[in-house]
Amino acid sequence: MSGAIYAGPVVDAHHHFWNPRINHHPWLTEAGVIPFRYGDYRAIRRPYLPDEYRTDAAGHKLVGSVYVETEWDPADPLGEVRYAALLRERHGLPDAVVGQAWLDRGDVAEVLAGHAASALVRSVRHKPGGPKAPGEPGQTLMSDAGWRRGYALLARHGLHFDLQTPWWTLHEAVRLAGDFPETLIILNHTGLPADRSAGGLAGWREAMVRLAECANVVVKVSGLGVRGQAWAAGRTEWIIRETVALFGPERVMFASNFPVDSLCASFDEIYSGFKSAVADRPEPEQRAMFCDNARRVYRIG
Repeated sequence: MSGAIYAGPVVDAHHHFWNPRINHHPWLTEAGVIPFRYGDYRAIRRPYLPDEYRTDAAGHKLVGSVYVETEWDPADPLGEVRYAALLRERHGLPDAVVGQAWLDRGDVAEVLAGHAASALVRSVRHKPGGPKAPGEPGQTLMSDAGWRRGYALLARHGLHFDLQTPWWTLHEAVRLAGDFPETLIILNHTGLPADRSAGGLAGWREAMVRLAECANVVVKVSGLGVRGQAWAAGRTEWIIRETVALFGPERVMFASNFPVDSLCASFDEIYSGFKSAVADRPEPEQRAMFCDNARRVYRIG
């Protein structure tokens, strides 16, 4: 066991850039304010671009990044990819893109073909909604026949699926993974374990145990802030270590979720917390989780 804090290269597997002054992001406008899991998000309703991101990441050996769709204008999902490509041309980031795709829409085939033609897009995201709390009735779009027809097209284009859904709907993700084994599911934000009560964490772990049995699922450890609480590595360490134990270091990627998670902590606080939580892992495993897995999954370099 190494016992050493990781100091090697980092590929941030999940972050965002945006400029709501020139591009339309409905949720970043005064008229489009939404209920948000971290509460008041006025501080991030402003441009966030590569120069600021690199300043935030200073002190960590950032060698690459993955831009994840930003709930850009839903009428123009391909426009966001063109914008991301322009940022890369001007600033050298991002290295890969998770595009917006509405899998239950009539234009899904055209949109996915457009994403597949991009030199940057590796995956798509469509948040499937569903019950807002454990035990509430209802299902997500993962169980909708029309949505699943769109999902079935991903394999044809060699695209992954970035899944953002809370842990209490992961039983649907297990079924989705089994029904479409050729498509890689990338679970966002560690399954959203926001309820840190004993019961909440037990429910999260049980759901993650079942999901980890699916060979075509990997997980991004990110989005671990808690509304109304200051960031503390001690409140996230158990979740990080359990995730690595369940999925194995070959199926885990670390990510900042910036600028969203800047509402909870600095980039350095988040990444230093990640590094501390896995410092007892051998260095090759640490490098896999901080860099090599993201490079492999998102075909970077």
